[in-house]
Order: sequence, then C-alpha cells, then structure tokens
Amino acid sequence: MEKILNIISTTPLFSGLAENYLQELSQIAIHKHYRKGEAIFFEGDEGNGFYIVIEGKVKIFKLSIDGKEHILHFFGPGEPIGEVPVFSGQRFPANSEAVIKTHLLFFPRTSFINLLSKNPSLSLNMLGVLSKRLREFSLTIENLSLKEVPARLASYLILLSKEKGAGKLITLNISKGQLASLLGTIPETLSRIFSKMDNLGYIKVDGRTIELLDPDGLDDLSQHGKLLD
Repeated sequence: MEKILNIISTTPLFSGLAENYLQELSQIAIHKHYRKGEAIFFEGDEGNGFYIVIEGKVKIFKLSIDGKEHILHFFGPGEPIGEVPVFSGQRFPANSEAVIKTHLLFFPRTSFINLLSKNPSLSLNMLGVLSKRLREFSLTIENLSLKEVPARLASYLILLSKEKGAGKLITLNISKGQLASLLGTIPETLSRIFSKMDNLGYIKVDGRTIELLDPDGLDDLSQHGKLLD
C-alpha cells in the first residue's frame, strides 16, 4: 500500500494533493494485472475510467484497415493512460496493450468525478497533464506529416535525452521494431538511418545504447530533415 501511495503522490496527475485526497484515491483504485501482449482496452470501448501504470509498460496504438499497427505512445510507471474520457465521457480513441507483464491501477470515472467535485486542485492538475498530452500529440502529427524519417528519429532521440535527464548517453527502452512503428516507418529503413547517422558522426550506436556525439547537429537535423550522402 505504501508503494502504491508513493506512486500516486508522485505522478503529475496527483502531485501536491493533500494526504487525505491521496488516501481517497487509493480507496477507489482497482488493481489490474496484465500478461505480456494482453489487451487493456480497444478503440471504441466505453471510456469508463482511466489507468495509472504501477509496474510494466503499456503501448497505445491504432490499426489501419489492413491491420497494420501504428504505435502512438508508450507509458511506464507513474504515467496515466486514458484520462481524456474522464472529462469527455467519450470512448477510447485507440487500442492499449501490455508490452510486458504489467500492473495498473484503474480509477472508475464516476468515483473519480466525485473526488474532482470536492478538490479543484485535482482538476487543475489534470488540465496540466492534458495540455502536455495535447502538445505531444501535436508534435507527433507534425513529425509524421511534415518531417522525413531522419528528422523524426533525431527529434525522438533529443526528446528521450531531455525526458530521462540522460545527457548524451541514452538507452532505448523499446525495441527498434517498436520504435519504427512509433516513427511511422519500417524496421529496415530505421536500421539504415541509424547506421547512416552513426557513420556521419551524429551518434554512436551500441545495441540499445546510443551516445549523442553531435547534439547541435541532431537538433539541426530534427528541424531540417535530410541526411547528406
């Protein structure tokens, strides 16, 4: 229970809340466990609540008409999933699946709305998180529609470095196949771009460990997009 309360208190959604509200949140939360590859919800399912990752990793994705998977995001411990329907009352806009063995907390919409009505600070926290998600979504759309794959990869590596506070040495926490889907390309193309960026001195690749050798060059590549031969 103490571990659960600690994760609830440190997630951006609930940061700064008084102890009594954290206790109330823990009381309405429902523990859910998923095996690797098990579906959490499907696109079109009723948005009857949202989740917070306690342990494991979750991917959010959409399927094309021909069944091709396009990954939109990955979420890990402390991050909320599916919180938009709490406000909108709409259905889930994408699919969700456990990437590895995963433990989630589920917050039913009705119970959570009752807590929101008693604590305006919680509403402000949620608006902040939703605004951040909107910015991330806008960036994803920009990358996929306006930028070429090298620029998308450079943007992702820069973002990962900033998010993890890892500086010039980062570790991919997803497979390169999953990363290819996230960037809207195929694994073969992504591998060629990684190799080319390595040869040109932008990065040094060692398995899933990547050293950013030329951060300024990566930043320029993320904005302008093409690798020179």
